[in-house]
Amino acid sequence: MAGRTARLVLLAGAAALASGSQGDREPVYRDCVHRCEERNCSGGALRHFRSRQPIYMSLAGWTCQDDCKYECMWVTVGLYLKEGHKVPQFHGKVSLNAWFWSTVFHTKDTDLTEKMDYFCASTVILHSVYLCCVRTVGLQHPAVASAFRALLLLMLTAHVSYLSLVHFDYGYNLAANVAIGLVNVVWWLAWCLRNRRRLPHVRKCMVVVLLLQGLSLLELLDFPPLFWVLDAHAIWHISTIPVHVLFFSFLKDDSLYLLKESEAKLKLD
Repeated sequence: MAGRTARLVLLAGAAALASGSQGDREPVYRDCVHRCEERNCSGGALRHFRSRQPIYMSLAGWTCQDDCKYECMWVTVGLYLKEGHKVPQFHGKVSLNAWFWSTVFHTKDTDLTEKMDYFCASTVILHSVYLCCVRTVGLQHPAVASAFRALLLLMLTAHVSYLSLVHFDYGYNLAANVAIGLVNVVWWLAWCLRNRRRLPHVRKCMVVVLLLQGLSLLELLDFPPLFWVLDAHAIWHISTIPVHVLFFSFLKDDSLYLLKESEAKLKLD
């Protein structure tokens, strides 16, 4: 028992030290956020921020601190590019959290770790759908993206509440995740196909979507473990690692494209 506890403590420590969001730890970013919050997030400046904030952003819970983090993220990205460095990751908590709880659950199967594994997996799928909405619709219509985010949060709350308080139904959980996953696949693929000639880097996104859809069959079509070690679920976990690396590469390329497009518009103005 003591050995298992020690392994879990070490695992939690390793997850806390994992390099999930390099940009968040940059002194330039932290100093920028601190100065921005001091300047804009108290007293008359805060009242001014709230008075000019669109109602949909207020309803979505967008705070002055969130605004500072967003603005300082782009300041930091600009400095990285100016110095010839790669774009750092910011706020990378959702996927890392899901992998952490998945690892804990497969290390020690309890009611709590099982629920955290399942709920975090659902969160990742919904987050991918939200990212798709932001990229395909939200840049031109931010109010739509904010409303859609609120809808997804309500769906997640209802899903978690039902499984936690009413009945932990494995069949329902699988069906719900498959349904949302199909929405995610169709939406991303439709956008990729429409923009594949104009934006060559979307091919990476297409490969990611198709691979994830194919690999998901490992979750549905189970088979006995190979060499009594690697079952379908284990192979699925291993296979998704390079897919996420490719998806991050797409996000990086797409962010750089949007940044250049934004700089071009500023020059024209």
